[in-house]
Amino acid sequence: MTTAATDNEGSAAHPRFAEALREMGLAEVIGQVRRFPDAARTAPEAAAAIGCELSQICKSLIFAAWGSPLLEGSRGLGGGVPVLVLMDGASRVDLERVRQELGAQKVTRAKADVVRETTGYAIGGVPPFGHRTTTRVLADRSLLDHELVWAAAGTPYTVFPMEPKTLIAHAGGILADVRERSE
Repeated sequence: MTTAATDNEGSAAHPRFAEALREMGLAEVIGQVRRFPDAARTAPEAAAAIGCELSQICKSLIFAAWGSPLLEGSRGLGGGVPVLVLMDGASRVDLERVRQELGAQKVTRAKADVVRETTGYAIGGVPPFGHRTTTRVLADRSLLDHELVWAAAGTPYTVFPMEPKTLIAHAGGILADVRERSE
């Protein structure tokens, strides 16, 4: 794994994400981006490549919600309104909890084309912020269990570290309990 953010090909971060970092006053994060020699499209692959706990990976997942008063006035793609959920890498999103949190009638996983159109990034590389469009963001409280989390930097080959509270704040996230429980 290369730890430098810049090589002969330029910044390791996706250009749109690097620009978003600059616009948010987070240019120093660009220098912390790590590039993997092979894609790490899943949380376990990323955790193994970084050498961190699986729960220290911050997954950025797009869902589609229908009939939510919290999303009123928003028109989504294919009828649903895109919603971003930030989840620790060791957990799964509970769609019923997301539905309840949004007061929605229905919530489903967004299709790949909706993810790309909403965020500007492909699945496996979606960062927690710096998206093409603004979406509602729910951040699972489990992210706060760590001093540092790792999130995608716009490609399946890149990640960056950040303190969870800072990451959630920059994403405009609302803390919620939306992970599946093993009861």
